[in-house]
Amino acid sequence: MTTVMVIEDEESLGLLLKYNLEKEGYQVIWEKTGNKAVASVEKNCPSVILLDWMLPELSGIEICKMIRNKPDIKDIPIIMLTAKGEEEDKVKGLTAGADDYVTKPFSVPELMARIKTNLRRAPELLPEKEYVFEDIRMDLVERKVFRGDKYIHLGPTEFRLLKMLMETPGKVFSREFLLKNVWGNNIYVESRTVDVHIRRLRKSLNEYGPDYIRTVRATGYAIDNNVNQDEETEEE
Repeated sequence: MTTVMVIEDEESLGLLLKYNLEKEGYQVIWEKTGNKAVASVEKNCPSVILLDWMLPELSGIEICKMIRNKPDIKDIPIIMLTAKGEEEDKVKGLTAGADDYVTKPFSVPELMARIKTNLRRAPELLPEKEYVFEDIRMDLVERKVFRGDKYIHLGPTEFRLLKMLMETPGKVFSREFLLKNVWGNNIYVESRTVDVHIRRLRKSLNEYGPDYIRTVRATGYAIDNNVNQDEETEEE
């Protein structure tokens, strides 16, 4: 079922949206405050977000920018809902990262059409529920990792690293690519930081099975079942 997250503090509008979205067959998650919104997006990974401009604590613009700076959720379509109808305001919303802009008051049929359009534009962005490689399973909804029947505790960075590797088994990801897509463009860390977190990830995973993370000399990392033990290893 397609999940729509509504981030709206106005009770009557939130109820209206929830009712009509569920009537159309969508699963709805409704957040009423800005300070909980980004964490909820990360936890639930909705298919599309309806985001109000004016919210308590954090504005819709701030939330939009925060979402776009987080690798795991940055590609989720965002439709901005606002009473601000001036061209300058629309430009500001779109510049912040919104994919679409709907001015209040709006018709429900128009909004539903906008939602469907944004979902069609980015079908590859609809999230998987889990990744599986050999005996390693990532539950992307609960954000948990298992090796066989053993739960593996991973820190947030190690989880994102493993997710990136498991999206395309066998593909070698450079340190630079991992830095950009796991840590983000706006955070400066050295490339060897990747090695430190890969080492932590290996230690956690390998407690219950063989090593599937391959290190490619002078290049980067991949997950596959043809690990060459003679290849480069990270410095201790």
